[in-house]
Amino acid sequence: MTGESSKSVGLEQSETGVATIVLNHPPVNAATPELIEELLRTIDRVASEKSTRSILLRGANGKFCAGADIVTMSDHSRATYRQMRRWIDVEDALERLEIPVICAIERFALGGGAEIALACDVRIIGKGALFGFPEAALGLFPGAGGTQRLTRLVGISRAFWLMATGSRLSADEALGYGLVNEVVADDTVLARAKEIAEQLASGPTRAIGLMKRLVYESWGRELSAGLAREEDAVFEVLSTADLREGFQAFHEKRPPRFSGS
Repeated sequence: MTGESSKSVGLEQSETGVATIVLNHPPVNAATPELIEELLRTIDRVASEKSTRSILLRGANGKFCAGADIVTMSDHSRATYRQMRRWIDVEDALERLEIPVICAIERFALGGGAEIALACDVRIIGKGALFGFPEAALGLFPGAGGTQRLTRLVGISRAFWLMATGSRLSADEALGYGLVNEVVADDTVLARAKEIAEQLASGPTRAIGLMKRLVYESWGRELSAGLAREEDAVFEVLSTADLREGFQAFHEKRPPRFSGS
């Protein structure tokens, strides 16, 4: 495994194709304009490397992300808030990647931390961690994608309630709401997230990428239009080496060796 780091974002790349992106802004890995721009550059770089087959997003020092940096957000100028709203560009970049993105939530995913978690494909959370949108206590609301992604995931009534009350959900409550995929012991969050990242990286990533694209494109799309796009994707996957490998492995009664091509 090779590793690199900047002032606020770390990057570790494994030989198995898992790229681990680390938010590193002590003490709670809060987002700043500098972290956002570095994160965008890191995602672009990882996306450009064909060897990358999955991404693991985590926070440094056993914490995920407590949201936007409060000092930065205390400057209520349009210029500052426009810079901070680039957080939605980070989320969009993660969603547009045609490889799976796994999020390891340790201690908390609050505010902007919860928003970026919702832009990941798989969310693993520690038993003692909290998940929520506390912006209302500051006279704000989740304005970096939260009002949109949260509503799509949990529905109008629940989304409004969670945001308006600033509720901080326990891990089990977040699981019950469908906000996370698994709750695990606090000291196993990273191990489990890495296990999933490795599993998906070894899979047919072309098919997984098409799957991801179709799932996200289905939001707000009429069923007939979604089915037409699905048909296009079915014929696209026919050209992949992974499909041929998957069928050959089945007939030969052996595990498939997918290449992502």
